[in-house]
Amino acid sequence: MIPKYFVIGAINAAFAIALGAFGAHALEGHFSPDRLDTFETGVRYHMYGALGLMLIALLDKLAGGSRLIVIGGKLLLAGMLIFSVSLYVLVLANIPMLGAVTPIGGFAMLAGWGFVIAGALKLKGKQG
Repeated sequence: MIPKYFVIGAINAAFAIALGAFGAHALEGHFSPDRLDTFETGVRYHMYGALGLMLIALLDKLAGGSRLIVIGGKLLLAGMLIFSVSLYVLVLANIPMLGAVTPIGGFAMLAGWGFVIAGALKLKGKQG
């Protein structure tokens, strides 16, 4: 899983910072405060997911390659992108029905963390 998911996480962290700056500076005055809050929620969870991917990559390295942790990383990545991108597009393109897609991303992120937890517990069991 390293360095691929660590690098993917770092790239997404950079994108989250860029999108956060874009939202704070370029969108202010063009969208309602509620819409800006929605965009910021996408940025926040984008960053959480990016940092999570980096941590998962390190955990997988410690685990020596865990199938559960790798599945968790893939679900987290997919969920982060579905969740955050749906909110970005909802705000920028004014497509409210994308709000129905966002929870799918949230569920995928939760499932991903569930797999990571299971992998970490399995690792703990092996060590003692």
